[in-house]
This record gives sequence, C-alpha cells and structure tokens, in this order.
Amino acid sequence: QVQLVESGGGLVQAGGSLRLSCAASGSRYSINAIGWYRQAPGKQRELVAIMTRSGRTNYADYVKGRFTISRDGAKNTVYLQMNSLKPEDTGVYYCNAESIQATYWGKGTLVTVSS
Repeated sequence: QVQLVESGGGLVQAGGSLRLSCAASGSRYSINAIGWYRQAPGKQRELVAIMTRSGRTNYADYVKGRFTISRDGAKNTVYLQMNSLKPEDTGVYYCNAESIQATYWGKGTLVTVSS
C-alpha cells in the first residue's frame, strides 16, 4: 500500500505561482511512476505531469514550459512547480502513483486561479 498526501494548493492571481507537494509513504519502493493529474469543474481528470523511477518526465502540452515536476528522495516527496498560472489551470490537483500491482491516488488539493 502507498499513501499520498498533497498540499500547497490555494488561491492565486493569473500569472502567479504555486508549488504543490505530494508526500508518499508506505510501500513507496514499489512505485514505478508518480505524477500529477487535475480535474476542472465539470471535466474529466487529466494528466498534468509524470515522472518515472528513472527520472524521466512527461508533461501535458498545455503546461509545458510553465510547470515542472521534481522529487526529493530524502523527503519522499514529489513537487509540482506551477508558474505563469492561468484561470484555466483551476481545478483539484491529485497526486498519482503507479506500481505493478495498483494505482494510488491522494485526496487532492484545490488550486484556484483568478483572472
């Protein structure tokens, strides 16, 4: 089992920045990839960024150049640095971890970008 706890969401003006954190605990050594998804009101959950165990990253086109995923192994934490935020970035951001056996989700953190 893997537990994921997100933090760092909040209200920010367009053009501003936020950094989200995802703290992983439990059987974290089983994780092959960890990343961030988001769900805007009335829309489906979508991939934002993901990082594999080897450190390879992949970003959704709409965040490339603005968001950066990173990790701190010593703290078992994955970050999502979000810059140049837009109102359309508003939504609940979820941390996701994939192992061979299962997919794990955090409870999410709300990001609201005002225009």
